[in-house]
Order: sequence, then structure tokens, then C-alpha cells
Amino acid sequence: MVKIKNLNFEELQDFVQNLGLEKYRAKQIAQWLYKKRVKSFDEMTNISKSARKLLSENAEIDVLKLVKVEESADGTRKYLFELEDGNRIESVFIPEKDWNTLCVSTQVGCPAQCKFCLTAKDGFTRNLTAAEIVDQYIHVQRDVGEDRRISNVVFMGMGEPLLNFDNVKKAVEIMTDRNMLDLSTRKITISTVGIVPGIDRMAKEMNKVKLAVSLHATTDETREKIVPLNRRYPISEIMAALKRYPADNIRRIMIEYVMLKGVNDSVEDAKRLVKLIKGIPVKVNLIPFNPYPGALFEPSPREQIEKFQKVLWDYNIAAFIRDSRGQDISAACGMLRTKEKKDVKIL
Repeated sequence: MVKIKNLNFEELQDFVQNLGLEKYRAKQIAQWLYKKRVKSFDEMTNISKSARKLLSENAEIDVLKLVKVEESADGTRKYLFELEDGNRIESVFIPEKDWNTLCVSTQVGCPAQCKFCLTAKDGFTRNLTAAEIVDQYIHVQRDVGEDRRISNVVFMGMGEPLLNFDNVKKAVEIMTDRNMLDLSTRKITISTVGIVPGIDRMAKEMNKVKLAVSLHATTDETREKIVPLNRRYPISEIMAALKRYPADNIRRIMIEYVMLKGVNDSVEDAKRLVKLIKGIPVKVNLIPFNPYPGALFEPSPREQIEKFQKVLWDYNIAAFIRDSRGQDISAACGMLRTKEKKDVKIL
């Protein structure tokens, strides 16, 4: 049985032709799946009953089950999904005044094991398929309604996207194909903890979407304590990859930097960061740490974050303090986790 949302448009055309249907049916099917977001082939009313029956016998539409939705006081919504194998993932809908953003997961758990991230406590189970990534968008868009179109997608949920490169790439293809979700490549951001081979592949194969790099420290000694993968991909190699990356002042690389009290938030850290990113078109997101029970770190005081920010601005580096959203429902940065028990009722 084919998971139809695993197919990009070219593959969808091949699939319908292999079933003995006309090639143009692929465009009709894509419209129903991605524009009207139907749940069954029976809803595809401009396709014959015999063709719908054939499709239903050979393909499946939805691959996720919605388990739970939580809404924050600030309007952020967190979604818990169950996969067909019983594993669970979370996604976050973030409404803004002029646009809406969806934060999607790419893996069950995460192999990066960043020490400040709650997701790391679940370990790593497996990669998500393209269909499981795309279906997060479909389910959330159905829930929030068509009047609140999701225009921005950030691959910043559970998992390290560049360790699931092929499925992430195909999900992006589906999201940006004009016959499918038809999102702008400029509105899609893929975040990585610094997987150098993945950054180099992205430079060649996915450079129309935005790249974000979770740096979080300015020396290897400090970064290894926060991000264990730094032992494999040290800061110097990451910076070299960013210098190779085809970025410019219009499509800048985003440097993500979580602010940890007494660890990486000094003025000296800020000055080292300036030297590291010199000559690379970047903007910097300073992320206040979101504490949780048992966390090894404390958030930097706001005053210290602002001092850090000022150093960057003084050197003409665009630096912004990211507002935390959805903290009251554990939906903020670094707080996603498949912690729900199996007895939660599926919606």
C-alpha cells in the first residue's frame, strides 16, 4: 500500500499511470490532497468511482493520527501525533499578526543529544518519512482553518533534519511544488546543529530554502559540553561550511544561539562570535533558555542577553532576541517531547 504523500509530483504522475489512469489525474489528485486536504479518495468527486476505488485499494492518504491539541495563552498550539507504528511526535503552530508558522518534527526523538534540550531525553528512535513530515502540515491546517493559512514552515521540531536529509528534501519538494502545497521556498527554514556533510548537500540540493545553524557556543570546549556532536563537527568545520554556502545579504544564514547563564553569555563570548561569523552573511537569533524540571542550565538574565546583543549590533551584525512562545504548554524552543502515555484518547 503506497503512502501517497511520500510521492513528489513526478512520482505521483508515474504512480497514477502505473495504475492505468491518465497522467493528468495526478494534478487532480494533488489538488484534492494538498489544496482541499481531503481525508479519503471518495471525496475526489471529479474522478470516476472506479478510479477512486482503484486508488483506495492501492494507496493511503493520512499517516498520522491526532492525539491531543493544547493551546497556550498566547495562541500557540501544540499537536501530539501518533504514527502508524505507535511512536509519537509533536508539532507547534505559532500565529503571528501577518503570518502563521508551523514548526515540524523530522525524527522520533533526536540523536544530537544537546544537553539543554528536553527532546534529547527521549533518545532517538527513527527518521520520519516525507509523508509523516508533510502530514503534520495537513493536519494542523485542517485544525486551524483555511482563514489562517500556514505560510511559514520551520524544520525546528523534534530531530536533526540534516540527519534525515532525503526525506526532508522530498517533504520540501512537496511543500513547494505549485501543484501541491505551493509554499514559497523563502518561507521554509531548515535548522541544523551543524552537520557539515548535510550543510554541503543542502548548498547543492536545497539552497533555495533558508538555513539555520544552532551554534550555541564560541569555543569547542564549551560547545562540546552543550552539543556533543561538536566532537565530530567542530566549530571551525561548521564555519568553513557556512563560508562555502551560497548565502547573500538577501538570503542570510540564521545563527541560533541559546542563552545559558554563566556558560555562553558573556561579552567575551559575543566578541568571539563576531570573529567567527565575520564575512558570512548572517543574522543572529538569541534564544532565551526555556527551563524545565531537572534542567542542567539556567536562563541568562534579560540584561545579560541585551548586553550580548549590543556587542553584535555594534559590529553591524543583525541580532534579535527571540520571544518564547507556548512556554505554558511546553511548546517553546527545546521543550518538545513525546511524553504522553498510550492511554491518551486519539481525537
